[in-house]
Amino acid sequence: MKKLLLIIGSLLSIISCKPNSTDETSPPNLIIIFTDDQGYNDVGCYGSPDIKTPHLDRMASEGVKLTNFYAAQPICSASRAALLTGCYSNRVGVHQAYMPANDFGLNPSETTIAEMLKPKDYHTAIFGKWHLGDDPEFMPLRQGFDEFYGIPYSNDMWPLHPAQGKWFNFPPLPLYDGETIVDTLTDQSFLTTALTEKSVDFIKRNKANPFFLYLAHPQPHVPLYVSDKFKGKSERGIYGDVIMEIDWSVGELLKALKENEIDENTLVIFTSDNGPWLSYGEHSGSAYPLREGKQTTWEGGQRVPCIIRYLNKIPQNNVVNTPLMSIDILPTLAQLAEVPLPANKIDGKDIWDVLTLDTQDSPHEAYYFYYNVNELQAVRYKDWKLYYPRKYKTLSGREGGKDGLPVAYDFVTTDENQLFDLSTDLREQHNIASEYPEVVAIIDSLANIKRAELGDSFQNLVGNENRLVGEIE
Repeated sequence: MKKLLLIIGSLLSIISCKPNSTDETSPPNLIIIFTDDQGYNDVGCYGSPDIKTPHLDRMASEGVKLTNFYAAQPICSASRAALLTGCYSNRVGVHQAYMPANDFGLNPSETTIAEMLKPKDYHTAIFGKWHLGDDPEFMPLRQGFDEFYGIPYSNDMWPLHPAQGKWFNFPPLPLYDGETIVDTLTDQSFLTTALTEKSVDFIKRNKANPFFLYLAHPQPHVPLYVSDKFKGKSERGIYGDVIMEIDWSVGELLKALKENEIDENTLVIFTSDNGPWLSYGEHSGSAYPLREGKQTTWEGGQRVPCIIRYLNKIPQNNVVNTPLMSIDILPTLAQLAEVPLPANKIDGKDIWDVLTLDTQDSPHEAYYFYYNVNELQAVRYKDWKLYYPRKYKTLSGREGGKDGLPVAYDFVTTDENQLFDLSTDLREQHNIASEYPEVVAIIDSLANIKRAELGDSFQNLVGNENRLVGEIE
C-alpha cells in the first residue's frame, strides 16, 4: 500500500509539472509591429550609435535578429499590401503610395493575414496606419480586422504639411475608430502613446483567446511627432526621440504579454515598411552602411531591421543572415496557426525552419525587387544582387534637409546591368557584372520566369498571373 501511494504521488508530481494543456493546444497569439520609414541602422542592436532602444535590444536577445530581411517594396502602400497578403504587391495590383480619396485599394477578394486566421477564431485588430485604400469598401473592417483605430494613409497627407510648410489639395487627416471618423488631426504627438494603449488593452481583453495584433506605427514618417515624455531625450534630435518612444511602445506590449501570462504563447515581429526618407536629413533615419534609402531598390531602400521573438520556440540571442522578405510572414504564420493558405496564389514561403536555425537556406531561389508601376529593377540570388538599367533617386552624397524641410533629389539613369556581391561589397560600390557573365545569365533566366508571371514594364511585358486591384466603379 505504501509503495502504491508513492507511485501515485510521483505521477501527480509529474502531472503538476506539465505545462497547462490549454497552452499546448491553443493557437499562438501573433503580433506584428510595423514602423514607417525606419532605417536599418535605427535600432541599437543594428548599430545605432546615438539612439537607445533597450526594449528592442532585449527583444533581440530573447529571439532572433535578421540581418538580410527585406521589405517587399521601398514605399508605403505597396509594402503593406505585400506584408498582409504574402504576395509581391504587383501581383495584387498595388503600386506606389495611395493618395487620399483615390479610386483604388487592396481588392477585398485578396486574403489578408487577418482573414486567413478567422477559421481558428482569432480576434484581429489594426492600430495605426492602414494605407491600402480609404474608400469604405477597402478599409480594415472589410479586410478581416475586427477593430481599427488609426489613420487611413500617411501622416503627412493633410492640407498643411508643416514639414514642407505649404498647402496640399488633401482633406483633413481623419482619425478612425472602426469605420467612424472621431477626430481630424493636426497635432499627432499623442498618437504613438494612444496606439500603444489601444494595443495593451486589446491584449488584456483577448488573453483567453487567440489574437492577431497589427500595430502599424505612423512614425517615424515625417512630419515627426513625439509625446512630452520623450521630447528632447535622445542624442539624435527629434528623430531619435521618436524612435525611443516606439521602443517604449514595444516594451509596453512585451510587459502586457508577461503580466497577462501569455508571453510564452505569443510570437512578436518588429520590422519597418521600407528604408529612411533621406531627403529629410535631420528628420530621417539612417540605413548605414547600406546604399541609398526609401524609394529606391538599393539595399538601403528595402533591407530593414527585423526582430522576431517567440519564447521557448525560437532560439534566443541569435542572428539569422539568410535573405528573407516580408512576403514570407503570412505563410509562416499560417503554419504556426495551422490554417490553410489563401486560395489565390501567393509568393511567400514558410521560413519557420530558418528562424529556428534548423536551416540556413532560404526557401526562395531568388527575391525580386519591383518598384514604380511594375518595373523589375533588381534580383537577389544567393549573395549576388543584379540591377537592371533604371532611373533612381539619390542625394549624390549631399546632406539631407534640416528642421523638417527636404532637399531635392537628383535623378540618375543607368544604362547597364550592375552586379554586386553583397557578402564582400555591402555598400554596393563595385559593379562586377562584366567579371561574372555566368552569374548574370543565371539571374536573367530567373528574372524571365518572373517576368512571365508578373510582367515588367521595362520590357513592355504584361504578366499572366497579375490580379486586379480593387477599384471603385
